[in-house]
Amino acid sequence: MTFDVSNRRRFVLSGVGVGAAALSLSGLPARAQPGSRVLRVGHQKGFLSLLKGRGTLEQRLAPLGVKLSWTEFTAGPVQLEALNVGSIDFGDVGEAPPIFAQAAGAPLAYVAATVPRPATEAVLVPQGSAIKTVADLKGKKVAYNKGSNVHYFLVKLLEKNGLKYEDVQSVFLPPADARAAFEKGAVDAWVIWDPFLAAAEVGLNGRILADAKGVVNNRAYYFSTLDYAAKNADVVKIVIEEINKLDQWGSAHRDALAAEFAPLWGLPKPVVDRSVARAVYGTGPITKAILHEQQVIADTFFNLKLIPKKINVLEAAVNAA
Repeated sequence: MTFDVSNRRRFVLSGVGVGAAALSLSGLPARAQPGSRVLRVGHQKGFLSLLKGRGTLEQRLAPLGVKLSWTEFTAGPVQLEALNVGSIDFGDVGEAPPIFAQAAGAPLAYVAATVPRPATEAVLVPQGSAIKTVADLKGKKVAYNKGSNVHYFLVKLLEKNGLKYEDVQSVFLPPADARAAFEKGAVDAWVIWDPFLAAAEVGLNGRILADAKGVVNNRAYYFSTLDYAAKNADVVKIVIEEINKLDQWGSAHRDALAAEFAPLWGLPKPVVDRSVARAVYGTGPITKAILHEQQVIADTFFNLKLIPKKINVLEAAVNAA
């Protein structure tokens, strides 16, 4: 498989890797000049990438005199660091990287969220595994990406099934390494998200032990900076509208959506079909209820000592309803 966003949810747990990441961002667009109307978008081979290809956002923003630039990233933390050093104004990310970014002092603003997508992350076991229930994970080796959305999912899944986090042997691995360990039988289970989940189901004959339905929501988020979002509310509103239009199109045209994602992700279409089929699409504005979900995740990560201090997620919102 050549899906090249395998580090999408890898994090620098001591912060967001300010020094190293800043050096790697030298090729990004410079800070906007005072008085100009610019939107610099970071994207990660997802819906924003499709939006870029369609050109509809440029058409919507042209009457406002807003110019766009696009920069592709392979990981949420580096994307958020670009935001922190003033190189982008808008981007997309999963649940966990914004929490680490806020804990590291980034001027992050949540501006939109997807609908819940719990079916797109799961605990995977080999087809012939003796593990039949979540309770059977006790004492077993479980691979997952440390500090990621699935880290939080695993904590809550174990809790729901009467187990403690310490009851499993955690093996911290990024997706590519976790896939190799799963294939070799070096771990008993793998907690992973789509499309890696679908790729392992199809290519490794993996069996879903439990997905996140009824456990966690697994949203994705769109972000800006507090300053940009406050000063350019009209721009942000249009971007969210265009993303949601694309979401609605994708929901109604899943075969066509999978056909676009397959080459973008470097995965066979049957794998992408499976991933797209179980996803739920829709994007809307941030609410206090949604931010409360993020606060619970942030508190969980603080209790696990994954972030150095408690954070107030409400401080990363602009006029949350």
